[in-house]
Amino acid sequence: MTDAQDPLFRTDAYAREATSRVVAHTEEGGVILDTALFYPTGGGQPGDSGWIDWDGRTLAIATTVKGDAGTSVLVPAEPVRLPPIGAHVVQRLDWERRFKHMRVHTALHLLSVVIPLPVTGGAIGAGRGRLDFMMPEPPEDRDALEDTLNRLIDRDLVVSESWITDAELEANPSLVKTMSVQPPRGSGRVRLVRIGEGEEQVDLQPCGGTHVARTGEIGRVVFGKIENKGKQNRRVNIALDT
Repeated sequence: MTDAQDPLFRTDAYAREATSRVVAHTEEGGVILDTALFYPTGGGQPGDSGWIDWDGRTLAIATTVKGDAGTSVLVPAEPVRLPPIGAHVVQRLDWERRFKHMRVHTALHLLSVVIPLPVTGGAIGAGRGRLDFMMPEPPEDRDALEDTLNRLIDRDLVVSESWITDAELEANPSLVKTMSVQPPRGSGRVRLVRIGEGEEQVDLQPCGGTHVARTGEIGRVVFGKIENKGKQNRRVNIALDT
C-alpha cells in the first residue's frame, strides 16, 4: 500500500537533493516546499538540516518541523530573506548528519530486540541515541548485550517497510513496543519497519523515521552509561563507534 503523496524522505531515504517549488511561508518564517526531502522532527528523531539554493542565493536550514496537515516546515538558521512563493529551488540535505540519524535509529530498533522489554522513551542524535526500558534492575552483563547487538548488526539484514491498516494495528497491539510514542492513526494506514526477511526476520514495528537499507551500514556500536531513571526505568545509551 503506497501513496503518491508520500514524502521523499520516506520513499527514498537516500535522496540527498531535490528540485522543488516554494508553496508557502509560515508566520514564523518557515518555508514549505512541494517536495518533502527533509525529515521533520518526530518519533525521537531530530529534524533534518541543510540548504536551499535559488537564483544564486543559499538559505541555511537549521531544522525541520511538522506543520499543518503533516507538512514539513524548513526552519532557517537565521531570519533572512526567503525564496518567494512559486520560486524553483534545490534542496540539499546535510547528508552526513541524516545518515548518522538513520544508522542510530536502526540500531535502536535492534536494541529493542536485544533487550525485549517495554520501551518507555527514546531519542536519536547524530552518532548516538538511547532507549528507556521498563527495567527495575540493571542488566547483569552489559558487555554481553553489546556483543549481541553488534552480532545482529553484522548479519547485514535487509531493512524494509510495509503498510497495514489502522484496524490491523488495533488487532495486533504487540507490534507497538514504545509506550511513550504511539504510531499516528487516522490516515487509515500505518507504516511498519521490518528488519530481516522470512526466517531471518528479527524485528517488526510501526515507525515513521528514516533507516538504513541493511544493518551492516550501521557499523559497530558501543554501549554508554546505563542510567537509573526511577524505580522501574533504565536508560541505555549507545553510540556509533565509527
